[in-house]
Amino acid sequence: MNLQIVTPTRLAKEIAITSVTLPTAAGEITILSKHQPLLSLLVEGIVSYKSLEGDDMLAIGGGYVQTDGSLVRLLVSRSYGQEEIDEKINAEALMQAKKILSESKDKTQIKEAQAIMRRSLIDSKLIKRRKHSTAT
Repeated sequence: MNLQIVTPTRLAKEIAITSVTLPTAAGEITILSKHQPLLSLLVEGIVSYKSLEGDDMLAIGGGYVQTDGSLVRLLVSRSYGQEEIDEKINAEALMQAKKILSESKDKTQIKEAQAIMRRSLIDSKLIKRRKHSTAT
């Protein structure tokens, strides 16, 4: 089975896999080879997959997943791996978002800060999962 992750700006990943676990609007699902055709809404979160090269994880923005059982295609707003996340910058972004949320009255600023906070928390979770999986 193949996994294809597409963002608005690039083909982020294309790899042969044995399974993929995704954050959908209805909860987390795992897709295996020969899965029934599916189209589902994805939410921001972590995608984990198994391939012949080993297990790996990515952070994604919201979007859609479509599969026919042999190709799993994710159309998402963003996608990146743990190696693309700067832990220090992520922590600073989280602190800045918290500061804006506690001080600002501007609805646009609050919405932007909430989005940054969600992304930062997902990035932190990905970093922690990666550290945990490499430690065991």
